[in-house]
Amino acid sequence: MAEDPPLAVDIDGTLSREDRSIDSRVMDVLRGWDAPVVIATGKALPYPVALCQFVGVEECVVAENGGVAYVDDELLYFGDRRAADQVAEAFEAEGYDLGWGDADLTNRWRETELAVRRDRPLDVLSEIAERHGLHVVDTGFAYHVKSEGMSKGDALPAVAERLGVDVADFAAVGDSPNDVELFEVAGESYAVANAEDIAKRTADEVVDGSYGDGFLDAVDRIRS
Repeated sequence: MAEDPPLAVDIDGTLSREDRSIDSRVMDVLRGWDAPVVIATGKALPYPVALCQFVGVEECVVAENGGVAYVDDELLYFGDRRAADQVAEAFEAEGYDLGWGDADLTNRWRETELAVRRDRPLDVLSEIAERHGLHVVDTGFAYHVKSEGMSKGDALPAVAERLGVDVADFAAVGDSPNDVELFEVAGESYAVANAEDIAKRTADEVVDGSYGDGFLDAVDRIRS
């Protein structure tokens, strides 16, 4: 049996069920992977780090849509939180909150970008972001305000270098527009059936299964 290639995989919509809970079947697959696993997500850094710990794999992550990565006890930053904070202040001055409540666990540990609930006005948010040199990406779960040139695909080569592997050796699995750049740099890429159209168009293959089922389908393809 051929060795597994390095794997870069999204969380929400890919390792999860439709309700965003982790599909428990994926955990043993990740734990048994015999090559580096990079959890690449739009979530703040503590979430993928915790997932790695609970699964039992090395803590190797790309978080905040490529804004920050952690590999081999090194933190790598690719985005500017100060500008994102200025966008939040201006958005709130226009009379809108970010939508996550007073505790705001979505942004509390976020270091390089801003996440806003999708029921907030995108036109207002985009105009403010542009004034501060940032742009908005709709991941399907939130509006993310981030620096230009900051993406999972921009961060993965830096992680691959530190792992001592070629980024083109990676297999990538995802579902969202924020996975497009990841698909573009990986050697092979798979979109799950519930993926957004742009992710499906960019991926090398679209599998039949959705959510965690789709990830397991992709694993079968990768290992075939």
